[in-house]
Amino acid sequence: MALIGHQDAENAFLESWSAGRLHHAWLFAGPQGMGKAAFAARAARFLVTHDKGGASAAVALDDPGDTAADRLVAAGNHPEILHLNRQVKDKGKDLARNITIDQVRELKARLHFSLSLGDWRVIIVDAIDDLEPAASNALLKTLEEPPAQTVFILISHSPGRLLPTIRSRCRTVRFQPVDHDVMTAWLHELRPMADMVELRATVAASGGVPGKALALIDSDVGAMEKKLLAIATSGDPGNRLREALAREVGGTANRAKLELVIDIVPGLLARIARERPVAEIAPVLAQWDRVQRTVRDAIRGSYDGAMVGFEIGNCLAELAPRGMPAR
Repeated sequence: MALIGHQDAENAFLESWSAGRLHHAWLFAGPQGMGKAAFAARAARFLVTHDKGGASAAVALDDPGDTAADRLVAAGNHPEILHLNRQVKDKGKDLARNITIDQVRELKARLHFSLSLGDWRVIIVDAIDDLEPAASNALLKTLEEPPAQTVFILISHSPGRLLPTIRSRCRTVRFQPVDHDVMTAWLHELRPMADMVELRATVAASGGVPGKALALIDSDVGAMEKKLLAIATSGDPGNRLREALAREVGGTANRAKLELVIDIVPGLLARIARERPVAEIAPVLAQWDRVQRTVRDAIRGSYDGAMVGFEIGNCLAELAPRGMPAR
């Protein structure tokens, strides 16, 4: 998949390497779906296929380096790229809830060995948000006294929740949402058969996050938006549309559709607000707040998809034009 929105991050990383002052710990921070893990993989490949930098210069992270090392990276067998992430549970296919202290201890033991190939060792922690408290403290000690020629790349979707002492040991690179026009052009290139109206709706619902945009465009966002707009336009006087929405997003099997609705509604409400006179915007904002409260309460509680879907439908029905029944 082509990547967008990373040029500032790439420039910062390459400038640090070219100057021979590559920081030992990098914190890649931003919303989930921005491509931080893919960028981390590119940065790791670059380091293990190139020398220490200094007087060297590079144009891009994809610049070719040592071909033998590059083949090992491509095969997933390079000995100096180490990963720290949640592991599959002993019995079953589900991932463990956290990265454990035992995993961090095992990693630290590996760091005592000398480099076996090249000038760099790269540790990718994806995501550092998943470390259990004891594991965070153990990793912090390594960040405070890092081994030579070792670079840590920490991926975080919620950097504000990390230990301040961990953040202070890192150079932070923030992955910002991509501009709507840039995202639309990128998505059109990847999905050339998609309708432009649907593409724009997808980009609006994605919040500028490429991974979310791809997930949405492949989930028929246009059809779902039409159903939600029908509720807001008609007021759904007999509850038929809201009941159909609740059935469509209810249950564990339909969780992805519920998340699609949650992603679409803010953009839909913003569009409705733009199309109304200034004096009529306040009710739209009130329903936006109501939707947000509904989603927050659902996440804290049992997350009943049917209930959330129906309540979101209620919020939209309240926005029916004057003179039309909202119930």
